[in-house]
Order: sequence, then structure tokens, then C-alpha cells
Amino acid sequence: MREVITLPDGRTAQLWDNGVAGPAVLFFHGCPDTRHAAMTGAAAAEALGVRLVAVNRPGYGRSDRHASTQSSVADDAVAVADTLGINTFAALGMSVGTAYALVCAARHPDRVRALGLVAGPDARHEQGTVEEVVERFRPEFEGWVARIRPDDPDDDALAERFLADLPPADAALLGATRTAHQVAASLREALADHDGYLRDAALTFRPWDAGPADIRCPVHTWPDDRERHLSALLAGWPDT
Repeated sequence: MREVITLPDGRTAQLWDNGVAGPAVLFFHGCPDTRHAAMTGAAAAEALGVRLVAVNRPGYGRSDRHASTQSSVADDAVAVADTLGINTFAALGMSVGTAYALVCAARHPDRVRALGLVAGPDARHEQGTVEEVVERFRPEFEGWVARIRPDDPDDDALAERFLADLPPADAALLGATRTAHQVAASLREALADHDGYLRDAALTFRPWDAGPADIRCPVHTWPDDRERHLSALLAGWPDT
């Protein structure tokens, strides 16, 4: 299957596609994360006959760095769908990816037939421009990356450090579904360029590009302890 495609403006986008001939789901990953997160659902998607596609956002893996917005990421996803011959699809967002999935559904109601939101982000808004928020977040993030050491060639050690930093339930789930090699590969891809995470975080904790009133398709949520944050964030949007 294709791993890299060229977007209409010439940028490169890296993706994962299970290649199943069936209804499609476009998955919007969290941060710092990558298309690898969708691979944990490969067996379930295949069993259901679902085509599962995930695209690395700008600054992750081999997806070119870009001054992205939630709207531009939504348009990139549709461009990928066009290239893959996918007409309509469900948009599924996890964590920070919920913002991008929601904006995709709002901007492309003729393409998105259903919207799924899983474990949305904390309900808070950062003051300042995207660039100012990026620089405010940078020291703490780069300190965390230095502790994780994604350039360590030892997959087991890298995966162990990363899993130890997660909430116990998340670590147990990831450890049960992915090998140390897979966890390490995803982490190296996610942290190859710090711009991916930093721009994601800055965009997420500022007003989003669309609100719940803009959604026309069915919406499904999967609650966990953070789902209350998503509800609060939606309730606080100016266009609600």
C-alpha cells in the first residue's frame, strides 16, 4: 500500500492504509502520536470489512512541516481520500485528534458521513498567537523529549521509558496491543520533528476552527475520564 502521497500544494503526507475494500474511516491521531495509533485497530477493522486510513499531520514522520491549521489538516485529509479513491468516510478523532476530526466534518459535510470523538483534550484556552503558544510550550516539551531519548536505538529501553510516563491504564493497554519495537517506531516517528507536537498543542488550546453547530452528521463519543473535558470545551465555544 502507498505510504507517502503528494498533496495538491506539493507537500508530502505520510499515511497508513489497511487497504480493505469497504466503507472508510479516516483516523486523526493524538499528539505526540502518528498513523501508528491506527494500526492497533487493524485486526478489528479488517474483521468488520472497514478501510482504516490514518495520515500523519504536518511535522510528524515524513509529513512535511507546515504552518497548519485545523482547517488545513481537514482539507489535507480530504485530499488524501481523493487520492485513495475514497468518496465518503467517517472521521474518527482521538485526544487532540478530536479537534481535527470535528473540523473535517464541519468543513466537508458532503464527505463525512459520521463523526467519532474519543477522549477529548482538557478544556482550556491559551492566550496569544499560535507562534507564541508554541514557544511557551517548547521548553517543557523539549525537556520531556530529552528524558524519553527517542534516538536511543534500544527499542526495549525506549518503550519502557515511554510507557512508564503514561497513566497506568494507558500503558497497560498499549503494552498489551503493541510490541516494544512497534512502540519505539511510533515514538521515533512522532518525535522526529518537534514542530508536529508543538503546533498541535497550540492549535488545540486556542479557539477551534468550527463549533458543534456546524456538524450535520451523526456524532458518536466514547467517554473516559477526559470526555468531560471535551464536553466543556464544546460548551465554551463562541458559536454554540
